[in-house]
Amino acid sequence: MAASGILLVDKPGGITSHDVVARARRARGTRKIGHAGTLDPMATGLLVLGVEGATRLLTFIVGLDKTYEATIRLGVATDTDDADGQETGATDASFLESDAIAAGIAVLTGRISQVPSTYSAIKVDGRRAYDLARAGEDVQLKAREVTVSRFEVLAERRPSGSAMADPGVSDIAAGAAGSAGPVPPGVIDLDVVVDCSSGTYIRSLARDLGAALGVGGHLTALRRTRIGPFDVAGAPGVEDLAAATMVDPATAASAVLGRVEVTADEARDLRHGKRLLGAAGRISTAPAAAIDPDGRLVGIVDRRGDDVKSTMNMPEDAAR
Repeated sequence: MAASGILLVDKPGGITSHDVVARARRARGTRKIGHAGTLDPMATGLLVLGVEGATRLLTFIVGLDKTYEATIRLGVATDTDDADGQETGATDASFLESDAIAAGIAVLTGRISQVPSTYSAIKVDGRRAYDLARAGEDVQLKAREVTVSRFEVLAERRPSGSAMADPGVSDIAAGAAGSAGPVPPGVIDLDVVVDCSSGTYIRSLARDLGAALGVGGHLTALRRTRIGPFDVAGAPGVEDLAAATMVDPATAASAVLGRVEVTADEARDLRHGKRLLGAAGRISTAPAAAIDPDGRLVGIVDRRGDDVKSTMNMPEDAAR
């Protein structure tokens, strides 16, 4: 059996998240691999994969907050809200002052209502929205509440020769998109960092900022750098999946949920479906990862009144 654990991968641009999973399955010699949240083909950065028994932990990872670095181009709108789509409108954005841009960003920070991009993976009557849109069907997605806790401009880049020009190519644009040239006339490129709740569409932030400013906007580069406690720094690329070191299940579950130490007898009882009577006070956060004396993940436990009960057991041969 392949080893169990959480595998962090730095996805390159130009391939899908499913492509990364397929490569990981070949590299690790197992079909039992899943991921905790897709990235668009254009996007780069952190994918969190669960391998073997650790796939059970993905349900606790997928909903964690995330951090993205992105480049938003103001002055051009596209049908997909990113650079892979067709241009649907262009308006000279050179008149925009930095204060106006900051005010627009402020409105999109905090708890907001956001309509996902039409070209998203959300299912409508059992079909992906992007499949419906590409088939020419009218797609109406419902707004959802999301939290954008940080939406910060790191650099504002304008065409060379303009009064407020910053012609340099940022690390975000170059790293996320693979390459980036000078800023074209009539547009403004914003290099931003966003901390947000799961389910937030950065493409929609670009679209909504451009619409609010009256010039249109879309995403030209996107890189995910963090999911919960997991960071892209040091994550291997797709060429190194076979030899990459995984985060063991106990360490991963403890980082995501917090942990409670249990004795060998308690670990046995939890695996047999028994409650730990009167042990609820030992859990500082619930649910929590139950760790046995050998450092193995017994399972995920929660409070049941004054007691503690396992809500998900880990196979003993996949607990490290």
